[in-house]
Amino acid sequence: MSVAPHFPRPRPPHVALDGRFGRLVPLREEHASGLYAAFAADTAGTGWTYLPIDAWDTEEAAARWCRTAQGSADPQFYTVEDADGVASGFCSLLRIDPSVGSAEVGFIHFAPRLQRTALATEAMVLLMRHAFDTLGYRRYEWKCDALNAPSMRAAERLGFTYEGTFRQATIYKARNRDTAWFSIIDAEWPALKARFDRWLSHGNFDGDGRQKARLSEV
Repeated sequence: MSVAPHFPRPRPPHVALDGRFGRLVPLREEHASGLYAAFAADTAGTGWTYLPIDAWDTEEAAARWCRTAQGSADPQFYTVEDADGVASGFCSLLRIDPSVGSAEVGFIHFAPRLQRTALATEAMVLLMRHAFDTLGYRRYEWKCDALNAPSMRAAERLGFTYEGTFRQATIYKARNRDTAWFSIIDAEWPALKARFDRWLSHGNFDGDGRQKARLSEV
């Protein structure tokens, strides 16, 4: 099997990534207020279940976390903003290994208003494009708690291949965690990219922003 030349690959620059429905911007403390308000709509706190951190109980707690996150190189955190610049979630690149061109997407937390939207999908596509097209990476990973069925479905919907489950891979929130592994490799990316481009095209959405064809149908 051939290996792409010119390794190591670049480390991801922490820059804004623009899309049609919104953008990813480097997470900063100034996003804390907007994120706190967005996550407050999740009154049951279910969105925090599989994160390694607890729910923010105050806006100051959000600001403290964002101050720490903005200084992190790995994970490298991004805020998801809509076309009006309103923050509705965050995600990250982590376990970044330029020596072999590999990175993972994770630490994903989307507010209720962002979930199941075109922007939610586009945010994931923007990071994939960054990894494969801009940086020339050869492997892109998704890992999640094996109990997190919505995350596993999301990985499969986005074209990741399930690789197996690592039993008792870690401990968090006072319990064992089995971790499900998924990946996309560079040879698979061109076909996936074309599929994302078709789905995100103007013609696939009506005047109210509703999809005409599902991602699985394009």
